[in-house]
Amino acid sequence: MSDPSALPADPDTSTRALLRERDYLLFWGARFVGTLGVQIQAVALGWQVYAIARMTHSVGASAFMVSMIGLAQFVPLFLLTLIAGETADRRNRKHIAMITLAIDTVSVLVLFYMAVRGIHELWPIFTMAVFFGASRAFMSPAVSAMGPMLVPRPLLPRAIAWNSLAWQSASIAGPALGGLLLAHSAGLAFGGAAVLYVVGQGLLAAIRKSTTPELQPGSRLELIKEGLAYVWNNKIVFGSISLDLFAVILGGATALLPVFARDVLHIGPSGFGLLRASPAIGATVVAIYLASNPIRRHAGRIMFAGVAVFGAATVVFGLSNLVWLSVAALAVLGGADMLSVYVRQTLVQLVTPDAMRGRVSAVSGVFISASNELGEVESGAVAWLLGPVGAAVFGGLGAIGVTGLWAWLFPALRKADRME
Repeated sequence: MSDPSALPADPDTSTRALLRERDYLLFWGARFVGTLGVQIQAVALGWQVYAIARMTHSVGASAFMVSMIGLAQFVPLFLLTLIAGETADRRNRKHIAMITLAIDTVSVLVLFYMAVRGIHELWPIFTMAVFFGASRAFMSPAVSAMGPMLVPRPLLPRAIAWNSLAWQSASIAGPALGGLLLAHSAGLAFGGAAVLYVVGQGLLAAIRKSTTPELQPGSRLELIKEGLAYVWNNKIVFGSISLDLFAVILGGATALLPVFARDVLHIGPSGFGLLRASPAIGATVVAIYLASNPIRRHAGRIMFAGVAVFGAATVVFGLSNLVWLSVAALAVLGGADMLSVYVRQTLVQLVTPDAMRGRVSAVSGVFISASNELGEVESGAVAWLLGPVGAAVFGGLGAIGVTGLWAWLFPALRKADRME
């Protein structure tokens, strides 16, 4: 009989094991401060555009102007993302992330200068939004592909939950801090974001592990086609990222938060920061739970349930004229979204080889960005036609409808079970 002690021990997948990974902790810190900067910048950018537009436009037209920030960022992201994914599978992923943060720093300093000098022009703001979009096109696949290189594979599901925790906790602190800074001045908010981007670059520079993938044979076009074919043929991957795309396009009520804060709930810039933070509060609660209790069974059904609750909470938010109910609905919305995003990210990372993670992350990233940015455009356009309340209700009902349709179109995704 064999000696039981000779059998390999189960790998340590505890939180303590994850916290022993030095380079991952640096990566986590860079992700946190970078996201904090993005959130502060987003709050200031949306409020600044809406305030400038309201000088000469109606509420509906000004809301549409705010939604155009998303389009300005999405166009370069869409055009560059496949090249960016291929680049992340050929080049040092840490260096790509550092360069994109440097571009973000320069862009936000331009906005800082405009705010300090009192320049009330929209076209320079939208120009900087284009640069942010181009930067994000390269940042997203590089960061998504770099994270799994810094932890042993058994720790990957827990690391993904902690990555989400970094994002969501920064998304709570960022809008709240951004609202406070914005109440003082837009320049202070943009300056704070610039400082955080510089700190993020420093943390990334301290990572020691190699983040350069194995050299991939073939031309740039061949590698891009290979990545697209993988996503299309893997129905679990394609179904999960396309579900996120259409659900968030329809249910993207967060683009209307400046309108709700100023002209529906009448709570001003600090209240706007609270609304922006509310989805992240709910998402962080869920992320903390998942960091300690990763989902192991019934993955597909949990993801569909999360998207359905996301749509229902959007409807409640749209119909509410009470601040506490609006905050609660946004918190539920964020928690449900966190649940579905966690399942999607874990499934995609587990089934994707490291050599292809940059390209798959790029395709996934363009779907996610399309959902966020085009969702802002959709919400702004519908708000122009139906008003902000009608737009939010329409979007939430649409997200519920998409959930049912995708459950029917992608049975393999609905039946996805184990996440190991």
